[in-house]
Amino acid sequence: MPLRVALVDDEAPARMVLREFLAHAPEVTIVAECANGFEAVKAVADLQPDVLFLDVQMPKLDGFEVLDLVGRDVAVVFTTAYDEFALKAFEVHAVDYLLKPFGRARLAEALARVRERLAARPAATDAPALAAAARLPGTWLTRLVIRDGADVHVIPIDQVDYVETQDDYVAVHAGERTRLKEQTLASLESQLDPYRFVRVHRSYLLNLDRLARLEAVSKDVRMAILRDGRRLPVSRSGFARLQELL
Repeated sequence: MPLRVALVDDEAPARMVLREFLAHAPEVTIVAECANGFEAVKAVADLQPDVLFLDVQMPKLDGFEVLDLVGRDVAVVFTTAYDEFALKAFEVHAVDYLLKPFGRARLAEALARVRERLAARPAATDAPALAAAARLPGTWLTRLVIRDGADVHVIPIDQVDYVETQDDYVAVHAGERTRLKEQTLASLESQLDPYRFVRVHRSYLLNLDRLARLEAVSKDVRMAILRDGRRLPVSRSGFARLQELL
Protein backbone atom coordinates (compact mmCIF):
# COMPACT_ATOMS: atom_id res chain seq x y z
CA MET A 1 0.00 0.00 0.00
CA PRO A 2 1.56 3.33 -1.04
CA LEU A 3 1.78 5.79 1.87
CA ARG A 4 1.66 9.58 1.74
CA VAL A 5 3.58 10.85 4.76
CA ALA A 6 3.89 14.20 6.53
CA LEU A 7 6.74 14.87 8.97
CA VAL A 8 6.02 17.17 11.90
CA ASP A 9 8.88 18.18 14.21
CA ASP A 10 10.18 21.57 15.31
CA GLU A 11 13.78 20.32 15.11
CA ALA A 12 15.23 20.20 11.60
CA PRO A 13 17.82 17.47 12.42
CA ALA A 14 15.04 15.17 13.62
CA ARG A 15 13.13 15.69 10.36
CA MET A 16 16.31 15.05 8.39
CA VAL A 17 16.95 11.70 10.12
CA LEU A 18 13.37 10.58 9.58
CA ARG A 19 13.47 11.70 5.95
CA GLU A 20 16.63 9.69 5.33
CA PHE A 21 15.14 6.58 6.96
CA LEU A 22 11.94 6.88 4.95
CA ALA A 23 13.93 7.21 1.72
CA HIS A 24 14.79 3.52 2.10
CA ALA A 25 11.20 2.44 2.84
CA PRO A 26 9.25 1.00 -0.09
CA GLU A 27 6.26 2.89 -1.49
CA VAL A 28 6.50 5.88 0.84
CA THR A 29 6.20 9.45 -0.40
CA ILE A 30 6.88 12.44 1.85
CA VAL A 31 4.30 15.06 0.90
CA ALA A 32 5.06 17.64 3.61
CA GLU A 33 7.57 18.66 6.26
CA CYS A 34 6.22 20.83 9.06
CA ALA A 35 8.10 22.70 11.76
CA ASN A 36 5.08 23.31 14.00
CA GLY A 37 1.52 22.23 14.67
CA PHE A 38 -0.08 25.01 12.62
CA GLU A 39 1.80 23.86 9.53
CA ALA A 40 0.72 20.28 10.26
CA VAL A 41 -2.98 21.17 10.37
CA LYS A 42 -2.66 23.08 7.10
CA ALA A 43 -0.79 20.17 5.49
CA VAL A 44 -3.53 17.74 6.46
CA ALA A 45 -6.21 20.05 5.06
CA ASP A 46 -4.36 20.79 1.81
CA LEU A 47 -2.50 17.54 1.06
CA GLN A 48 -4.46 14.82 2.92
CA PRO A 49 -1.53 12.58 3.89
CA ASP A 50 -2.18 9.04 5.08
CA VAL A 51 -0.01 9.37 8.18
CA LEU A 52 1.62 12.01 10.35
CA PHE A 53 4.94 11.33 12.05
CA LEU A 54 4.26 13.77 14.86
CA ASP A 55 6.50 15.15 17.60
CA VAL A 56 4.82 15.69 20.98
CA GLN A 57 6.53 18.73 22.48
CA MET A 58 6.44 21.64 20.05
CA PRO A 59 5.87 25.39 20.35
CA LYS A 60 2.48 26.92 19.48
CA LEU A 61 0.56 23.61 19.30
CA ASP A 62 1.75 20.38 20.88
CA GLY A 63 1.25 17.00 19.25
CA PHE A 64 -1.91 16.17 21.20
CA GLU A 65 -3.52 19.47 20.22
CA VAL A 66 -2.72 18.69 16.58
CA LEU A 67 -4.36 15.28 17.00
CA ASP A 68 -7.41 16.97 18.52
CA LEU A 69 -7.76 18.93 15.28
CA VAL A 70 -6.92 16.28 12.66
CA GLY A 71 -7.27 12.94 14.46
CA ARG A 72 -10.16 11.68 12.38
CA ASP A 73 -8.49 12.50 9.07
CA VAL A 74 -5.09 10.87 9.34
CA ALA A 75 -3.19 8.08 11.12
CA VAL A 76 -0.66 9.33 13.69
CA VAL A 77 2.71 7.96 14.78
CA PHE A 78 4.17 9.97 17.64
CA THR A 79 7.93 10.56 17.63
CA THR A 80 9.45 11.94 20.81
CA ALA A 81 12.43 11.76 23.13
CA TYR A 82 10.15 11.45 26.18
CA ASP A 83 8.60 8.15 27.23
CA GLU A 84 6.10 9.66 29.70
CA PHE A 85 3.62 10.44 26.91
CA ALA A 86 3.35 6.85 25.66
CA LEU A 87 0.25 5.84 27.60
CA LYS A 88 -1.59 9.00 26.65
CA ALA A 89 -0.62 8.48 22.99
CA PHE A 90 -2.27 5.07 22.84
CA GLU A 91 -5.31 6.32 24.75
CA VAL A 92 -5.93 8.73 21.89
CA HIS A 93 -5.53 5.86 19.40
CA ALA A 94 -2.14 6.70 17.97
CA VAL A 95 -0.89 3.94 15.66
CA ASP A 96 2.56 3.81 17.24
CA TYR A 97 4.97 5.65 19.52
CA LEU A 98 8.60 5.97 18.43
CA LEU A 99 11.03 6.88 21.18
CA LYS A 100 14.00 8.88 19.87
CA PRO A 101 16.57 7.82 18.89
CA PHE A 102 15.06 4.95 16.89
CA GLY A 103 16.47 2.97 13.98
CA ARG A 104 15.25 1.85 10.58
CA ALA A 105 13.99 -1.49 11.88
CA ARG A 106 11.77 0.17 14.47
CA LEU A 107 10.50 2.62 11.84
CA ALA A 108 9.66 -0.33 9.56
CA GLU A 109 7.53 -1.80 12.36
CA ALA A 110 5.65 1.48 12.67
CA LEU A 111 5.02 1.63 8.92
CA ALA A 112 3.68 -1.93 9.00
CA ARG A 113 1.27 -0.97 11.78
CA VAL A 114 0.15 2.07 9.80
CA ARG A 115 -0.61 -0.11 6.77
CA GLU A 116 -2.59 -2.51 8.97
CA ARG A 117 -4.58 0.34 10.50
CA LEU A 118 -5.36 1.89 7.13
CA ALA A 119 -6.33 -1.46 5.63
CA ALA A 120 -8.75 -2.07 8.49
CA ARG A 121 -10.29 1.39 8.03
CA PRO A 122 -11.96 1.66 11.44
CA ALA A 123 -14.96 3.91 11.94
CA ALA A 124 -14.12 7.55 12.51
CA THR A 125 -13.38 8.35 16.13
CA ASP A 126 -14.30 11.42 18.10
CA ALA A 127 -10.87 13.00 18.54
CA PRO A 128 -11.96 15.62 21.10
CA ALA A 129 -13.62 12.93 23.21
CA LEU A 130 -10.47 10.80 23.05
CA ALA A 131 -8.38 13.78 24.09
CA ALA A 132 -10.70 14.32 27.05
CA ALA A 133 -10.42 10.68 28.07
CA ALA A 134 -6.62 10.92 28.03
CA ARG A 135 -6.54 14.01 30.24
CA LEU A 136 -5.23 13.40 33.74
CA PRO A 137 -7.92 13.56 36.47
CA GLY A 138 -8.16 17.00 38.04
CA THR A 139 -6.52 18.77 35.10
CA TRP A 140 -8.48 21.10 32.83
CA LEU A 141 -8.04 22.81 29.51
CA THR A 142 -6.24 26.13 29.61
CA ARG A 143 -6.94 26.95 25.97
CA LEU A 144 -9.11 25.82 23.07
CA VAL A 145 -7.73 25.02 19.64
CA ILE A 146 -10.27 25.43 16.86
CA ARG A 147 -9.78 24.44 13.26
CA ASP A 148 -11.29 26.58 10.52
CA GLY A 149 -10.32 24.97 7.23
CA ALA A 150 -6.55 25.21 7.09
CA ASP A 151 -6.47 27.89 9.80
CA VAL A 152 -6.12 27.21 13.53
CA HIS A 153 -7.27 29.57 16.26
CA VAL A 154 -5.98 29.31 19.83
CA ILE A 155 -8.32 30.79 22.44
CA PRO A 156 -7.23 31.01 26.10
CA ILE A 157 -9.94 29.70 28.40
CA ASP A 158 -9.95 33.02 30.29
CA GLN A 159 -11.24 34.73 27.13
CA VAL A 160 -14.25 32.42 26.67
CA ASP A 161 -17.55 34.01 27.73
CA TYR A 162 -19.86 31.09 27.05
CA VAL A 163 -20.28 28.09 24.76
CA GLU A 164 -23.43 27.23 22.85
CA THR A 165 -24.37 23.95 21.19
CA GLN A 166 -25.14 24.06 17.45
CA ASP A 167 -25.96 20.62 16.03
CA ASP A 168 -22.68 18.65 15.88
CA TYR A 169 -20.66 21.73 16.78
CA VAL A 170 -20.20 24.10 19.67
CA ALA A 171 -20.08 27.86 19.16
CA VAL A 172 -17.36 29.37 21.34
CA HIS A 173 -18.20 32.99 22.19
CA ALA A 174 -15.17 35.06 23.18
CA GLY A 175 -15.67 38.81 23.15
CA GLU A 176 -17.03 39.88 19.79
CA ARG A 177 -15.90 36.69 18.04
CA THR A 178 -17.69 33.38 17.71
CA ARG A 179 -15.94 30.30 16.35
CA LEU A 180 -17.33 26.84 15.65
CA LYS A 181 -15.59 23.72 16.97
CA GLU A 182 -16.61 20.22 15.91
CA GLN A 183 -17.32 18.74 19.33
CA THR A 184 -20.32 18.07 21.55
CA LEU A 185 -21.10 20.36 24.45
CA ALA A 186 -20.97 17.43 26.89
CA SER A 187 -17.50 16.44 25.66
CA LEU A 188 -16.17 19.98 26.02
CA GLU A 189 -17.80 20.37 29.44
CA SER A 190 -15.89 17.32 30.70
CA GLN A 191 -12.61 19.07 29.81
CA LEU A 192 -13.34 22.34 31.61
CA ASP A 193 -13.04 23.22 35.28
CA PRO A 194 -16.57 22.67 36.71
CA TYR A 195 -16.02 25.46 39.24
CA ARG A 196 -15.51 27.94 36.41
CA PHE A 197 -17.78 26.69 33.63
CA VAL A 198 -21.36 25.75 34.50
CA ARG A 199 -24.00 24.08 32.35
CA VAL A 200 -26.79 26.59 32.93
CA HIS A 201 -28.99 25.12 30.20
CA ARG A 202 -28.87 22.06 27.97
CA SER A 203 -27.58 24.35 25.19
CA TYR A 204 -25.29 26.69 27.14
CA LEU A 205 -22.09 26.46 29.16
CA LEU A 206 -21.30 29.69 31.02
CA ASN A 207 -18.03 31.09 32.33
CA LEU A 208 -18.98 32.12 35.88
CA ASP A 209 -16.59 35.07 35.70
CA ARG A 210 -18.91 36.64 33.10
CA LEU A 211 -22.07 36.38 35.21
CA ALA A 212 -23.36 39.73 36.47
CA ARG A 213 -26.69 38.60 37.93
CA LEU A 214 -29.63 36.22 37.64
CA GLU A 215 -32.98 37.63 36.65
CA ALA A 216 -36.35 35.97 37.28
CA VAL A 217 -38.57 36.27 34.20
CA SER A 218 -41.42 34.25 35.71
CA LYS A 219 -41.89 31.67 38.45
CA ASP A 220 -39.87 28.96 36.69
CA VAL A 221 -37.96 30.96 34.07
CA ARG A 222 -34.66 32.70 34.80
CA MET A 223 -32.06 34.45 32.70
CA ALA A 224 -28.33 34.80 33.28
CA ILE A 225 -27.28 38.38 32.58
CA LEU A 226 -23.66 38.65 31.49
CA ARG A 227 -21.44 41.62 32.32
CA ASP A 228 -21.74 42.85 28.73
CA GLY A 229 -25.54 42.61 28.81
CA ARG A 230 -25.98 39.38 26.87
CA ARG A 231 -28.69 37.08 28.20
CA LEU A 232 -28.68 33.28 28.46
CA PRO A 233 -31.60 31.07 29.51
CA VAL A 234 -31.18 29.16 32.78
CA SER A 235 -32.94 25.84 33.25
CA ARG A 236 -34.18 24.54 36.58
CA SER A 237 -31.22 22.14 36.88
CA GLY A 238 -28.87 24.92 35.76
CA PHE A 239 -30.20 27.19 38.46
CA ALA A 240 -29.61 24.47 41.04
CA ARG A 241 -25.99 24.13 39.88
CA LEU A 242 -25.50 27.88 40.09
CA GLN A 243 -26.91 27.96 43.63
CA GLU A 244 -24.30 25.40 44.69
CA LEU A 245 -21.46 27.54 43.39
CA LEU A 246 -22.61 31.10 44.11
